[in-house]
Amino acid sequence: MGLSHVTLMNAEPKDIEFLYQVYASTRADEMALVDWTAEQKEAFIRMQFNAQREHYQTHYPKASNQIIQQEGVSIGRLIVERSQDPLLLIDIALLPEYRRTGIGTTLIRDLMDEAARLNWSIILHVESFNPAMNLYNRLGFIKVAEQGIYHEMKWQPTAG
Repeated sequence: MGLSHVTLMNAEPKDIEFLYQVYASTRADEMALVDWTAEQKEAFIRMQFNAQREHYQTHYPKASNQIIQQEGVSIGRLIVERSQDPLLLIDIALLPEYRRTGIGTTLIRDLMDEAARLNWSIILHVESFNPAMNLYNRLGFIKVAEQGIYHEMKWQPTAG
């Protein structure tokens, strides 16, 4: 799939259903473990999606909420709070067929470049069992705290 023509577009109200699909895809493995009907799973995931959106809007009103696109096709979402140091990577998620292709790595490296130009660090929170933990470690993020199942990780630009 490669990294050709990856762009970011501001999310708009018309993108809600796509954003829901991205979110639902991140919960698919977890939902496979529960003995619920498809309708129960859908209702639960919608409730969780709406709660997450409300939480982000309440606690990070200045965050940029963007759709990741490749060659004009929407493939994921990126939410970043850039109003102060540290830059906060709130969420990055790609549809399953675009994961492990280098797109997420490239987008995070772009954020690292942006933060380095400002001499800011980056903070993110990730579930301890999330496979993305390996990516964050590889990119130089270091665990600085644990909050329940979440690890707070920090990246700092190197001096010089």
